[in-house]
Amino acid sequence: MPPRIMLVIPADAHDLARDLAPPGFELAIAAPRTPEYQAALAGAEYLVGFVDMLVNEALYRAAPKLKLIQLLSAGYDRADLAAAGRARIPIANNGGANAVAVAEHALMLMLAVSRRLIHVHANVVAGRWRGNAAPRVHELRDRTLGIVGLGTIGKKTARLAAAFGMRVQYYDIARLSEDAEDALGVRFRLLRELLRTSDIVSLHVPLNDSTRGMIGGAELALMQASAILINTSRGPVVDETALEDALAQRRLAGAGLDVFAEEPPPADHPLFRLDNVVLTAHLAGPTWESNTARLRNAFDNVQRVARGEAPLWVIPELGG
Repeated sequence: MPPRIMLVIPADAHDLARDLAPPGFELAIAAPRTPEYQAALAGAEYLVGFVDMLVNEALYRAAPKLKLIQLLSAGYDRADLAAAGRARIPIANNGGANAVAVAEHALMLMLAVSRRLIHVHANVVAGRWRGNAAPRVHELRDRTLGIVGLGTIGKKTARLAAAFGMRVQYYDIARLSEDAEDALGVRFRLLRELLRTSDIVSLHVPLNDSTRGMIGGAELALMQASAILINTSRGPVVDETALEDALAQRRLAGAGLDVFAEEPPPADHPLFRLDNVVLTAHLAGPTWESNTARLRNAFDNVQRVARGEAPLWVIPELGG
């Protein structure tokens, strides 16, 4: 019997997955926690999909043949890593498959906030061609971008920012060599230093114990009143109450957010009342191109493990 890949993906990606699936494997597709999923899981050797929330003790009991959990997401903050460590089954993330999409989205938010896109769009559709005074808007060129988290997405964001003529500095616990900084065109700064000196701060860190709440009231107070905060990482990295307060009191010029502490956010979320924010619905990553890249990376990793090779992109907490 061929090895089984248990796939958990949105319905609109089923045909793409079948097209990319490697030969010699059985592909089972089912929604999580359904009877079909539970039945297929029992014989599955590979679990692929947006499945970090399914990683717990019950999963390992239900899938005794499991050899690899392959995430299609970059993040894995909902996984029970203690259970994963005990099971000794590798968990890999998507290998940067959505990095271009998220980096482009971060630049889009920088532009949308800097040029007050939502405000001017609302004026046009309301018939106010220039009926009220044109707002002050800014270019990205010659502005200083501070990237917090210089992983795959952070590096791609740095390259895009350089194309816009921005000066780029970064903070990361894994510091680049000077040669690598020169090649990328970035310079290391301590976090507080970066916050004080950046015109735009863009967050690209994973959510874990060290990054949860890393941008709170004290950190926001360090930023210039003319500065913008961009978050395409995870909502809980930022203290939303402190951010709303800083934006409402104009101690921070603006923010572009793709993620929230609670998703979806409540209908009465205080950020919704502000005119200096641009908000999107945690959709920076899932472009058509990134969905293809996610599945390509996933099936490549499955085949590596099937050949007896070590998987790529194993998450750091499990030895990656």
